Amino acid sequence: MSLLDEFALLGHDDEGRKIIDGTRLDYGLGGALLLELALSGRIDVVGKKVVVIDPAPTGDALVDDALARIRSDSHDRKPGHWLGKFAKGTRESVLSHLVAAEVLRVERGTVLAVFPRTRYPAADGTEPALEADARRRMRAAILDGGAVDPRTAALCSLVAATEMDRKIFADLDRRLVKARLKEISEGSWAAVAVRKALQEIQSAIIAGAVAASTAAVISS
Repeated sequence: MSLLDEFALLGHDDEGRKIIDGTRLDYGLGGALLLELALSGRIDVVGKKVVVIDPAPTGDALVDDALARIRSDSHDRKPGHWLGKFAKGTRESVLSHLVAAEVLRVERGTVLAVFPRTRYPAADGTEPALEADARRRMRAAILDGGAVDPRTAALCSLVAATEMDRKIFADLDRRLVKARLKEISEGSWAAVAVRKALQEIQSAIIAGAVAASTAAVISS
């Protein structure tokens, strides 16, 4: 299972409903794709542009498709460009994968007998083991204060960038959580390529969320 799977699971409550707005969830998943590529040594960020340094497949179809898209582009693009591209459609692909893997199930219905609604609760009615492990690792990273492995640190950074931590760690002291997540995000846990990608991803997530919120206000 990848960062995308963990982030998607954390982004939904026990009843399969989103715990943050769709824009932040989608941008977070786009960021997870980029971080997967950076963590696996497939991409680097050179001069604020994403470049492929290893075209070898990772074995994850969604991640490999993203790698192919970057490699086939005739221009060098900033992480924010790819974040916007990957934010579109990734959520549906990840959730479909989790359903196929029997981690989640699909519940379709309507609200007020008119508006369609789709939820993704756990397949067996209990929190998926993958999600429980992700929560345990992040909670330990916040409370223990020691070294954090790269994947857990990357997940913590995505959770912080999308402000999902407000829901996931609602029982912990807010100042402690915020300070520790900032420390983790800025730490030396990752290679230079991952840190540069993360910085660009965090900025792009914030910019994308603000732009979407502004558009919603204007159209209302």
